Amino acid sequence: MSENLPSNPRELTLTRVIPVKARHLFDCWTKPELITKWFTPPPFTVSHAETDLRPGGSTLIVMRSPEGVEIPNRGVYLEVVPNQKLVFTDAYTEAWIPSEKPFMTATIEFLDQGDGTTLYKATVVHWTVEDKEEHERMGFHAGWGIATDQLAALAACLG
Repeated sequence: MSENLPSNPRELTLTRVIPVKARHLFDCWTKPELITKWFTPPPFTVSHAETDLRPGGSTLIVMRSPEGVEIPNRGVYLEVVPNQKLVFTDAYTEAWIPSEKPFMTATIEFLDQGDGTTLYKATVVHWTVEDKEEHERMGFHAGWGIATDQLAALAACLG
């Protein structure tokens, strides 16, 4: 795993070369039945996922804490390039309805390396430097790293 040094002070990144095809990683990010299997690091789980995979389409991932507390994460897709790229934000909840407190916009890139591996890059840009620092305190690097390990393992089972 490597964390790039971001050029933007509000940005966090995670980059890996994963030994699976880009389309399998993309499927894991976009199919609700797969999202529920990898998205959160234990002991958290995903109790529900929905995707409307198009620019302007909404996404909902409900995380569940070990105590059973449900944490809904709503957002809207800004860009969808099948098997290559997803851009989504929590600035909107659905149909361009603004959220109460925007936190981040994420770009997930799946760059096929032509040898059965994929350069996977997750870039998260926060609304403020304070939001970025909060995300780091929440465990961005460890949490997204564990989730990416789970993503890679699940994607490997698909192909």
